[in-house]
Amino acid sequence: MKIGELVKKTGVPKETIHYYIREGLLRKPHKAGSNIADYTAGHLERILLVKELREIFFLPIPEIKKILKRSRRQSASDQAASDLHNKYFRPLDRLLSTEIVGTEAFRRATGLGRKWLAIMEEWGVITHAPRNGKPVYSRDDVIIGRLMVDMDTLGFGPKDGYDPEELRRIADFIRGFVRSAHREYYQRNLERLSSEELDDKGSRFAEIMSLFFYHIYRKLVREEYLNLRKKLIRQRLR
Repeated sequence: MKIGELVKKTGVPKETIHYYIREGLLRKPHKAGSNIADYTAGHLERILLVKELREIFFLPIPEIKKILKRSRRQSASDQAASDLHNKYFRPLDRLLSTEIVGTEAFRRATGLGRKWLAIMEEWGVITHAPRNGKPVYSRDDVIIGRLMVDMDTLGFGPKDGYDPEELRRIADFIRGFVRSAHREYYQRNLERLSSEELDDKGSRFAEIMSLFFYHIYRKLVREEYLNLRKKLIRQRLR
């Protein structure tokens, strides 16, 4: 893309983009001609990241350069995790209401097809709360829908041999765990804690357990993948 399109998509002036290149925040674009520079989607993503670090976190350029330098040293797996965090868990998004009202609006926001939305709702993977006769989906439901679309794009969809019932089994397992473990804790502490204290502790615990599930899954998948690779290598050497 030309620099004019990059300016339009990022809201960052041309002079600032040239400054980022001089400072090493952006790599130099490919020259398509003597006065024509061709920018990529990578430039676009990097500019938006720098813009966020400047405008939301108020970080100076030297500190941003350190952050970008560390990101280049990440493994492919860690880089993928960082990209997903930036996409789905941006700090500012947590402060904004991202409820979606209506089935069609939800589908437009996530890209999830009508058939699979109906199946996921039937399985309880995605749920909605009725309000004024319309279905209302939470921010978590929106993220789950987007993640499912990304899974399919990566080659982990039904057409690729991935069994979507796995998502149902995961949801059922976590639902059972939450109902048994959380209910027992709340019942034991309901009288001892005020409603405000219980709400605060419950919210914090939910976030901690969410991170625990994320990291334990990530750890076990990595271990299993490495074991399978080692097994395959041993078989090839025989």
